[in-house]
Amino acid sequence: MPGASRGRSGDTVNETVDERSSRTELFEEHRPHLRAVAYRMLGSISEAEDALQDAWLRYDRTDTGAVGNLGGWLTTVVSRVCLNQLRDRAARREEPLQPTGPDGAGGPERIPDPLLRREGVVDPEQEVMLADSVGLALMVVMESLSPAERVAFVLHDLFAVPFEEIAPLIEKTAAATRQLASRARRKVQGQAPAPDPDLGRQRRAVDAFFAAARNGDLDALLAVLDPDVVLRSDGGAGRARHTVVLNGAATVAGQAVLWGKLSPFARPALVNGTAGAVVIGDNGRALSIMAFTVVDGAIAAIDVIVDQERLASFDLSAFRD
Repeated sequence: MPGASRGRSGDTVNETVDERSSRTELFEEHRPHLRAVAYRMLGSISEAEDALQDAWLRYDRTDTGAVGNLGGWLTTVVSRVCLNQLRDRAARREEPLQPTGPDGAGGPERIPDPLLRREGVVDPEQEVMLADSVGLALMVVMESLSPAERVAFVLHDLFAVPFEEIAPLIEKTAAATRQLASRARRKVQGQAPAPDPDLGRQRRAVDAFFAAARNGDLDALLAVLDPDVVLRSDGGAGRARHTVVLNGAATVAGQAVLWGKLSPFARPALVNGTAGAVVIGDNGRALSIMAFTVVDGAIAAIDVIVDQERLASFDLSAFRD
């Protein structure tokens, strides 16, 4: 991090070592919250870290002595950085999404980065990032929101920021911001059902899925899948720009049977706080990350990452033991 702080005028602020240390500590106290905000907005771990670094630079060059609520100020800074990144993403999407599933369904542009850990392992940092149980299916649906919708929804619905504080950020009135968040909420509720709060029931459904796939038992698969289950996959090498989407229990069950030979290599994992799996072959090579959304004991959504370049970017050492 830079060694000098700058005020609003751009002049260097003379700081003692203790003042400098205190200033840095203040930012670090807010870092877990800011990372959680950035991750929910961007769906990318690396981009969230970049947003925090950008926020630090802005904080480091600003005299915040008169700021009464530093946490709120930093949240606004991070949100503005994320909003700009989301707008840049939208501007790069010049071509319409192309159908990628056999049923002609086009998927979202990307499956967000999952947060992974082994079951039974406590990770305080992830606990902060997932305080609202933001499952991967919800993160996928948020990819379909406009930049302004996503910012309004994340800040208000997930972090209880008042609409009056969000409105200037997205250059809308408070009433218009409320409408944006409401529209985003309807999209999310309609496409991303809340996962079962009972992790044990989630795991039993996921284990039943892998057992049925391993045995090629279509009836057992149909029994554990919601009739309207959706499966999304990044499509693998050369197809990662758009996801592949399969809809309906019969179609998903047929695909699961084809994956049956991989079932013995599935290692239980928590993916964004819900029951999932990391599939690692005999040679130690990661084959997939699978997130499941279980509702009332049935699997309502499966999100899969199989692209080798993306898989290589995750630290999966805990699942190779």
